[in-house]
Amino acid sequence: MQWAEVVDNPYFENLPFKIELNRYGKIEMTPASNKHGRLQVRISTLLERKLKKGEALTECSVQTTEGVKVADVAWCSSAFIKQHGYETPYLRAPEICVEIVSPSNSKEEMTNKVQLYLQAGAEEVWVLWEHGVIDYYGKSGKLEQSAYDVTVTMPV
Repeated sequence: MQWAEVVDNPYFENLPFKIELNRYGKIEMTPASNKHGRLQVRISTLLERKLKKGEALTECSVQTTEGVKVADVAWCSSAFIKQHGYETPYLRAPEICVEIVSPSNSKEEMTNKVQLYLQAGAEEVWVLWEHGVIDYYGKSGKLEQSAYDVTVTMPV
């Protein structure tokens, strides 16, 4: 299955979970809670308030070497938007990709997604764990903090 088929299919409208494609074109689904949605809004708002020269997107689809992955939140610079617009999925990852870990996500899955987003061109990937810890990753590995001037605090 191709991503355009998923996006245009009326059966997939208004689902209470996130859909991604794996490397074989098969649909993977992850349930999302209302807390998850609230965190997406909070992070998006923070990114747009702190990083003026760009836009935050939620449910941002990115083509990776293992299929289309959907970042819970992404920040795209104005230059990225000028070059890529709102193509779906992005063939290159935006500068920041954020994953909010759901109870159904494993550490291995999150580690894999971090690598996929970085390989696809993200400068940083943030992983927000349910217990309030935020891990930042860049091309060189795990970071002490984001290189962007943004501090995220997360309610437990």
